[in-house]
Amino acid sequence: MDGTRNCETCASEGGLEFGAECARDFGSVDSGGGRAGRRTIVRISVCIITLNEEANLRRCLQSCTGLAEEVVVLDSGSIDGTEGVAQEFGARWIVRDWPGYMRQKNNVIGLAEEDWVLNLDADEALSPGLRRAIEDLKKTKPPDSVGGFSMSRCVYYERRWVRHGDWYPDRLVRLFRREGSHFEGGRVHERLELSGDIRKLEGDIEHYSFADSADHWARCQKYAWLWAEDARDAGKQAGVFAPWLHGAFRWIRGYVLRGGFLDGRQGWRIASLNAREVFLKYRLLRRLNEAGRVTA
Repeated sequence: MDGTRNCETCASEGGLEFGAECARDFGSVDSGGGRAGRRTIVRISVCIITLNEEANLRRCLQSCTGLAEEVVVLDSGSIDGTEGVAQEFGARWIVRDWPGYMRQKNNVIGLAEEDWVLNLDADEALSPGLRRAIEDLKKTKPPDSVGGFSMSRCVYYERRWVRHGDWYPDRLVRLFRREGSHFEGGRVHERLELSGDIRKLEGDIEHYSFADSADHWARCQKYAWLWAEDARDAGKQAGVFAPWLHGAFRWIRGYVLRGGFLDGRQGWRIASLNAREVFLKYRLLRRLNEAGRVTA
C-alpha cells in the first residue's frame, strides 16, 4: 500500500499489531552497526486544538509528559485558564481565529516541527498501555512504507468505561508522519488522509467526552445540524421514511449487533441517544431539502 491514499477508517481493516514485541522486531541500527538502544529515533510533536479547555487540558498534557519533543497548542480564543495550563507544561501556544474543525486541525499540523505528529483532542489522554507502546516505538525506525499508527479510543461515560457498542474500539489514526498528511471533510467529523501503510498500536486513547447525558444530547443536536448542512450541500436527499429507518438501524447495530447491552444502563442510553441523533440528522436533512425546493 506504499504511496496509496488512506484514511483513518482503513486502520480497522487489517493493519498489523505494533506493540512492544513489534517495536523490538523493527529494532534500529546505530552508526556502529548495533542496536540504537534507548536513543530516540521517532521524534514527535503533540498537536492539540483548544477552546476553553482548562478543565481537560491538564489531564491530556500530563499523560504526554516527557513523551514528545514538543507540544503545540493552537487555541481559538479561550477566556478561561487554558493558556496557563499549556504554559505550565511548556507547550508552544498560538492563537488563531476558528475556521472550522478540519482547517484548524490542518493548521496545527502545519505548526509542528517534528517528523511525526501525535494528534489529540484536549478531552483525551493516553492510557498507560498506549504510552508504553509509543515509548517503545520511539526507539525504532519504522519502515518507510508506514505512514501512521492507529489506536483504539475508549470513552468514559457516566463513571464507566464503555467497551462495547458503536463507541469501542473506535480505532483512529492519531500518530502519523507530518509530511503528506492532512485532514479532509466537512463541518464536522473530519478524516485524516495520509500516504503509506497503517499499523496498530496497543493501548487506548482515553476519551472524557461528555459531562452527562444532557451534555451528550446537546452535542448530538449540534452535530446533527452540521451533518445535515454538509449532506444538503453534497446533494444528498432524504426520503419520508429515512429518519425512522436509519435511526432504527443505528439502535439495533449499537445495542444488539455490537453488544452495547453489555455496558448496562450506559449502553442503553448511548444506543438510544445515538439513534435519536441519526433520526434528527435525516429529519433536518428533509427540512433542508424541502426548503431548497420551495426557494427554487
